[in-house]
Amino acid sequence: MAAAQRIVIENCSIATVDADDTEYASGYLVLAGNRIEALGAGSAPENLENVVRRIDARGHLATPGLINTHHHFYQWITRGLATDHNLFDWLVALYPIWARIDEPMAYTAAQGSLAMMARGGVTTAMDHHYVYPRGTGDLSGAIIRAARETGVRFTLARGSMDRGESDGGLPPDFAVESLDGALAATEATVKEHHDPSFDAMTQVAVAPCSPFSVSTELLRSAAELARRLGVRLHTHGSETVEEEKFCHELFGMGPTDYFESTGWLGEDVWMAHCVHMNDSDIAAFARTRTGVAHCPSSNARLAAGIARVPDMLAAGVPVGLGVDGTASNESGELHTELRNALLINRLGAHKEAALNARQALRLGTHGGARVLGRAAETGSLEAGKLADVVLWKLDTLAHASIADPVTALVFGAAAPVTASFVNGRQIVADGRLLTVDEDAVARATRDEARRLAQLAAQG
Repeated sequence: MAAAQRIVIENCSIATVDADDTEYASGYLVLAGNRIEALGAGSAPENLENVVRRIDARGHLATPGLINTHHHFYQWITRGLATDHNLFDWLVALYPIWARIDEPMAYTAAQGSLAMMARGGVTTAMDHHYVYPRGTGDLSGAIIRAARETGVRFTLARGSMDRGESDGGLPPDFAVESLDGALAATEATVKEHHDPSFDAMTQVAVAPCSPFSVSTELLRSAAELARRLGVRLHTHGSETVEEEKFCHELFGMGPTDYFESTGWLGEDVWMAHCVHMNDSDIAAFARTRTGVAHCPSSNARLAAGIARVPDMLAAGVPVGLGVDGTASNESGELHTELRNALLINRLGAHKEAALNARQALRLGTHGGARVLGRAAETGSLEAGKLADVVLWKLDTLAHASIADPVTALVFGAAAPVTASFVNGRQIVADGRLLTVDEDAVARATRDEARRLAQLAAQG
């Protein structure tokens, strides 16, 4: 660390989200290169060498960067459609549109999704992309390029579907892949883009879409592929009562038992939603340390139900937060999920004891790092971890009268992000991205949304 350039952040409240939930009412952080070198209460050590910048963060709360564990970036250009539908009706309405997506659309939609998250405090993002219409270009490469340009740490969950309309699935046949084609393309994506190193900016997971859009053979073979390549697995699970009925009718068992029968439970697996889980399902996830991406806003938007997050946490299930696709969560940012995770779970059986502010923050930071398999590197502010840090401004009208900064962040309005660092590089300043032109991205996403709508209208 001696030769690394140092950034010193001082005079801020700090919520480390470490194992002891250590907090400092007024403290400092020293970033050296792409690592957190030191942090603590009071003033930073004197006589530090090679300090290139000092930030007086008075009136701010420093937290780990937020970590998004489930998203579909391409949906940025289909926001605001089918707003009064449940999941299956929503999919039926939108699959014919999504099936027209091409490489420029995927790139631009990824730019919009990433920009919205990053300017709102997300430092690690993921995208579950599973729509690969034939002859539409390098969609995975376009998404990864957008993440690299935005400057966030990124996991591409390379999705797939092989059950089209003619096989009883929902997507049009030309928007699904063959079993062998999906596996080959997924393996090629992992080999080209996955970086297993400690400070990796790009990783790849194997991610068939869902039980009702992929064959049993694809699920089982994808799990074998991921473990052979040493990468993680991701899919949708137990999202709706209709999915549970589908699994019982087709496979003779519920979703969790079906996943276990195909090799899809384990500490290298995380699933989105997991709304309809009974005690046995939760116990199976806890026993196998299978992770959950909790998406409260999307679950509410699609009337899917309330996931049993307090019971999952009590059982020891790893749980993180997800934005989900912005066709079912138009805000597209993760701070909303901190607040909604807390509020929506209080409508469930545990009522006011369901979650508190610090548990919600942990879901959005350390919980997400666990789910993505990166808790050793990020998700908490600790010496030696990666310098993924956010400074939230809490001394304005929106928050200044709330004494506790973590309560202000979670219960209050979306707090302005004064600075966001990823891998030691600042990507947000005073609520604006430093890496891409937000206004240009907004224009491009509007244009691509119109082009997609026109293509879909032409059939």
